Amino acid sequence: MIRKAILAAILTALFTGTACAEFRFEEKDGTHSLYDGDKLITAFRTDYRVPYLYPLTSPSGANIARHWPMENDAPTEDKDHPHHRGLWLSHGNVNGYDFWAGSVGKKDAVIRTDKVEVTMDDKGRAEITATLTWLGDGKELLREKRYHIFTRPDPKTLQIHIHSTLTALADKVTFGDTKEGTFAIRTDRTLRVKGREAKATLTNSNGETNLAAWGKRANWAAYSGPDELGQPVVVAIIDHPASFRHPTHWHARDYGLLAANPFGIHDFEKKKDKTLGNHVLAKNETFSLTYGVIIHQGTLESAKLDAIHESLTTQKPQ
Repeated sequence: MIRKAILAAILTALFTGTACAEFRFEEKDGTHSLYDGDKLITAFRTDYRVPYLYPLTSPSGANIARHWPMENDAPTEDKDHPHHRGLWLSHGNVNGYDFWAGSVGKKDAVIRTDKVEVTMDDKGRAEITATLTWLGDGKELLREKRYHIFTRPDPKTLQIHIHSTLTALADKVTFGDTKEGTFAIRTDRTLRVKGREAKATLTNSNGETNLAAWGKRANWAAYSGPDELGQPVVVAIIDHPASFRHPTHWHARDYGLLAANPFGIHDFEKKKDKTLGNHVLAKNETFSLTYGVIIHQGTLESAKLDAIHESLTTQKPQ
C-alpha cells in the first residue's frame, strides 16, 4: 500500500503539465529501448554485472551521459571508473559485498535481472519495471522491484522517476556506511566541473556549488551547462520526500558523478564511527528509495527544481 501511495503521488505531481511524448519500446537480446518517435531516449541494459540506463538523451538530442565504456565514440573521454555507467543503482557495501565498483578476484557482487516489463498509457507515460536479485558469491541477499517512469511534461523536459523497493532475502542484510553509492548518473564531458572539456557548474538545493556540494544533505543536486551539441541543459536528481533518510547526502564529484547516498554518514560528515550510516534489514524486511531525474533543456531557473520538489512534498503519502 505504501509503494502504491508513493507512485500515485509521483504521478499526480508529474501530470500537472501537458503530455507531449510519443513513446514506444523495442526489445532485442534482453535490452529494452525506449524511443520518443524515432529518437532513442534510453535503454535498460543488462550487459554488465548491474543493470543500468544508457544513453540518456536530452530534448536537444544530445546524450548527456558519459559515453565510455558503453561506446568508444568519444576520443577525449577520460577512461576512469568503468563502473560509472549511465544511470544506475547499487552500493559499495552490502554484507561486505561491493556492488558499486566490484572486486576483481575477491567477493563477487552481481545484481541479476530476473524480469523486465514495459508499459505505456494514453497519458504520455512509459514505464520499465525490473525484478532484480542482489547476489553475493551466488547467495541471494536482496530482492528488488525497480520502477522507472518516463514522462515529458513539456517539450524541453524529460523526467524519469525511479522507485526501488528492496527486501531482505538473507537472515540479515546490512547496507554499510560508505560514500561509494548509491543512486547515480555519470555525465558527459562538457557536463562536468573538472576535465578537458568541462563547462558545467554543480549546484545543490542549498546553493552550494562545485566542491562545496560534496557530502552535503540537500533536496536535489544538479549539473548545468552546455551539452555535447552546445545547447544549455540541466541534469538533476531530486530526492523524494518519502525516500529513505530524506534529505539525502550527495556523493557529487566535480568529474561528472552525481549520486544520492543515504548511507555514507561517517564519510560525508567526517565522523570516527564507521557504522553511523549502516542500515540493517532482517529477513523479509523492506525499505524504499525514490528519486526523480530531470533532464531539462534550459537553465537552473527554468528547470524549477525547487518547485518540483515542493510538488512532491505536497503530495507526500500520509
